[in-house]
Amino acid sequence: MPKMIVEKKEKKAEKRKKMKKHVAEKDELELETKPKKKKQKLQATKEEELIAEEEEELTPEEKRKLERKLKKERKKKERQLMREAGIPIKKVEPKKPSGSERALAYLTSWSKNPKEWKFQKTRQTWLLLHMYDKEKVPDKYFPILLDYLQGLQGNARDKTVQKAEAFMKEFDGSDGEDPDLLGKCERIRQVLQLLS
Repeated sequence: MPKMIVEKKEKKAEKRKKMKKHVAEKDELELETKPKKKKQKLQATKEEELIAEEEEELTPEEKRKLERKLKKERKKKERQLMREAGIPIKKVEPKKPSGSERALAYLTSWSKNPKEWKFQKTRQTWLLLHMYDKEKVPDKYFPILLDYLQGLQGNARDKTVQKAEAFMKEFDGSDGEDPDLLGKCERIRQVLQLLS
């Protein structure tokens, strides 16, 4: 039984090789006689023909592998054509939002779309670490953050209170002339009043 399966696979592999060689030879002859603009169309039709003919004989896994391989070859040829034409190839990666942008979006989502909002530990942790910094959490977001903190529970609530008390002790010992320091102290007081 296993010999038959192995033989069938070998026959399929041989058929595929012959088909690829045949199609490649045919395309080379056509490419020599036709202009370059049609070259891309021919490559696409070649790939489609290969897929259509082999789909009848191939398993789903083999089909996926072949499609991936053909897609990879197509991209490689496109890059080569672009290089030959002198067009620079640059991979443009979309800019990912920063941690502060994500955390503030999380906070606004919590306030505006509570049904669609989903808890995210990393966003909450970021907000708790940076809530006293006016640059990272602007004043327009701080009232929303205070509302969010009302629902804070468990260990996160206890640690937030402990940190706020430690900050207050630290700032009580220093001179409060710096405007940034005064703003930070005011935020700490608000958090302590809310959570205590």
